[in-house]
Amino acid sequence: MAHLIELRNVYKIYQMGAETVHALDGINLTIDEGEFVAIVGQSGSGKSTAMNIIGCLDVPTSGTYHLGGVDVSTMKDDQQAEIRNKMLGFIFQQYNLIPKLNVLENVELPLLYAGVSASERRQRALRSLERVGLSDKCKNLPSQLSGGQQQRVSIARALAGDPSVILADEPTGALDSRTGREVLGFLRKLNAEGDTVVLITHDNSIAVQAKRIVRLQDGKIIYDGDASDPRAVVQPTESGGTELTDGFFHEEVGL
Repeated sequence: MAHLIELRNVYKIYQMGAETVHALDGINLTIDEGEFVAIVGQSGSGKSTAMNIIGCLDVPTSGTYHLGGVDVSTMKDDQQAEIRNKMLGFIFQQYNLIPKLNVLENVELPLLYAGVSASERRQRALRSLERVGLSDKCKNLPSQLSGGQQQRVSIARALAGDPSVILADEPTGALDSRTGREVLGFLRKLNAEGDTVVLITHDNSIAVQAKRIVRLQDGKIIYDGDASDPRAVVQPTESGGTELTDGFFHEEVGL
């Protein structure tokens, strides 16, 4: 059976003046249907580049990316846009809601672009809002909601298209810790209901809410495994010991 997401020997290389930057340096990654995976790393690790490729917002310099068994790594922009609309639901740090549209209209918007009929748009949007506990807010404007509620609207918008993958980019970054925990709880709930969730974050305390962690450093995968394994949040030091990474502490520990 084909993997839902499959990156094989993927490189993304940028030329910055005289310097050649390997944002992704030959990574191999597979994600199966129903997984909850956190892709984690600090600034410059390659995690945002990985997200852009997984999200069909960019293409590799070399290597292949299959989404749902289809090679999307060489597709043109319009072909990638079609794949994005059909298979991917995005949740961003900034909620990207349209201020003049009410909650229901915001959730319907991607379906409008996809050519879905008005009656089906409304039905699917209401169903998505019910899943995130906001069906009673459908006539409210975004400004009438809390930050956590606005993020839940963006989750509903991602769900309305019935995507194969929910791609969440730092989804708690604009929220306080309590509201952030609530949003992560919704993502875990969606995963428990069968949705595939890929979470992009720099924060270990967020990443460990997933079931699997893929850690990037300097464009390479340095850990891929169970989020509960201590190695998921530590990395080798030059002295040969281990160090807890950002989001916890900065000191060598003897694990």
